[in-house]
Amino acid sequence: MRLLAAARHVFATALLASASLLAAPTAHAQEAPQPQARPLAAATVSVYPPIQGASVWDRFGQTPPSSHHRVFSNWGYLNDWSVDIYQNPGATVVSPFGSKTSAGAPVTVRVVTVTPGCATGNLADGGWRIGLEARDDSTGTVVGRADVMHVDQKPGSIAVGATVGPWTRLGQTGRFRYSSCYQVNGDTGAHIHLEVINRTKYSCYIARSAGAGLGDETVIGRVGTLNSGPQQSC
Repeated sequence: MRLLAAARHVFATALLASASLLAAPTAHAQEAPQPQARPLAAATVSVYPPIQGASVWDRFGQTPPSSHHRVFSNWGYLNDWSVDIYQNPGATVVSPFGSKTSAGAPVTVRVVTVTPGCATGNLADGGWRIGLEARDDSTGTVVGRADVMHVDQKPGSIAVGATVGPWTRLGQTGRFRYSSCYQVNGDTGAHIHLEVINRTKYSCYIARSAGAGLGDETVIGRVGTLNSGPQQSC
């Protein structure tokens, strides 16, 4: 949960039993499905909006995580799910990871990728892609990663290897020139493209209606869950 003192904490929840899921693979390797419930892992980490303050989930109904394109890969696998989070240019961009696991252990988030987000390599086409990795400090286990795309005005301190807190400024939302990588015509279309992936099995998003308002405390997904495939809701 995000507190005034710059802490995020989320309490563990139990998910409803669901249909058949895949047996536990190494990384994202696919295996024949076997009947089992879909529990949370022993300790999960909540995913929050990567924009500080108010923002909007899938503003125009064109980027739902059930089908939105996934562009980036980690550990050799395409990321699990993606969504566009909207706010006009100038809003502060932050890490989407909570500061504690569902078991209450501290989480360390470090920068693993800093690169122009678009294939052209030109920041004017879509700003920065900043990749972040969340680690459960109680076990030393890497739980998941997130790619935060279309970041403008990145500080020089945001570099590979840097550790960031829940309110560390990664940059701000921006408006970039129209291209195949960034098809935005006005300030209301400015957004952060967020992609999330588990280290093992699959992470999940929390389903909500297009245009839903988000705040600092809104949980939009989780890493460390035991979902059977990509683009699944929690």
